[in-house]
Amino acid sequence: MPDARRPGAADARPRLLVLASTYPRWPGDPEPGFVHELAKRLADRFRVIALVPHAPGAKRRECMDGVDVVRYRYAPRRMETLVNDGGIVTNLRRAKWKLLLVPAFVLAQAWATWRLLRRERIDVVHAHWLLPQGLVAALLQSLPGRKVPFVVTSHGADLYALRGKALDALKRFVVARAASVTVVSSAMLDRLAAIGADAGKVSVLSMGVDLAQRFAPDPSVPRSDRELLFVGRLVEKKGLRHLLDAMPAVLRAHPDARLVVAGFGPEEGALREQARSLGLEHAVRFLGAVPQAELPSLYRRAALFVAPFVRAESGDEEGLGLVLVEAIGCGCPVVVGNVAAMGEVFGAELPTVAVDARDAQALAARIGAALDDPDARRDSAERLRATVVGRFGWERVADAYAGLLSRARGAA
Repeated sequence: MPDARRPGAADARPRLLVLASTYPRWPGDPEPGFVHELAKRLADRFRVIALVPHAPGAKRRECMDGVDVVRYRYAPRRMETLVNDGGIVTNLRRAKWKLLLVPAFVLAQAWATWRLLRRERIDVVHAHWLLPQGLVAALLQSLPGRKVPFVVTSHGADLYALRGKALDALKRFVVARAASVTVVSSAMLDRLAAIGADAGKVSVLSMGVDLAQRFAPDPSVPRSDRELLFVGRLVEKKGLRHLLDAMPAVLRAHPDARLVVAGFGPEEGALREQARSLGLEHAVRFLGAVPQAELPSLYRRAALFVAPFVRAESGDEEGLGLVLVEAIGCGCPVVVGNVAAMGEVFGAELPTVAVDARDAQALAARIGAALDDPDARRDSAERLRATVVGRFGWERVADAYAGLLSRARGAA
């Protein structure tokens, strides 16, 4: 393969520019990596350049898994804190002063995108999130000169949390300009329709999970009969505080139950204090950030994976919840908060695993019932894995996105 930095004429692959705000800062970074996972699986069919924001400690440019990663500066190094450790929406709610970073962030991204479009002769763009990446792609396409088609994918927070007439108008503008739009769950189609976006060019196409190798069962690993597992960013919509509220009731029925928390985020301090105030120090263990490579062992060991998703006060909620698919892939039984997108994952199984996570007693009862019946847990896990493998495996997902991007390029 030609050098990713200096592609030679022999490299006949069409050139794909990926725009994203959430992206690994370095190999093994615990930040969500689904955009990179897709990009690297497209690299055999496209010459992929990922344009992402710089972060302290990250390289300005590097090749990761065949993807040429370019990071743009948008603020002094110490202030480049808008996108990591919780995401843009969470960081803005946590620190209002970071609103001052937004104009610089968008302008820096637009300038870096424009330069790459010209210098690299990009054939097609894949923008992740309607705002701001989709907006940047749409605005640049509106300028005089060569028009580069773009596909935009909404992952949830951009659709659910960023609300208001002005923001909805920007989303409609992005959808109107895009060659095609994908959302990661059917529930998100309804939200796009509600804001008046053209639903005719929108399709449901999730991100994927490596269910063939990384997130697969391992019969040699003994599964606990008492360990509960939470994995995710420590932000409101993930619902960990509601799981902590339910733990005293869980422990009354199952005194040996233990909760392992794998994740980091802006609410970590408050959640640790909540656990202390509830007297849960002996029963709850916070692991902090856990590299992706170490997650399968946690999923394979846990008696039950609990994802107590809720709708946040901002309106943000889980777009799909790939951690669920990872857990199910490893054969781990699950209990989930009943937000709209869960029907996409569980289908007819939803009533057997979902609960209103804000109701501590109901959540504790659902967890307790699962702990009481290991045979039912095992049977449920086997049924769910058979369901998700065909829908969320990376091979299928990458093929679908490759086709979508190729059609967008061909229609230009």
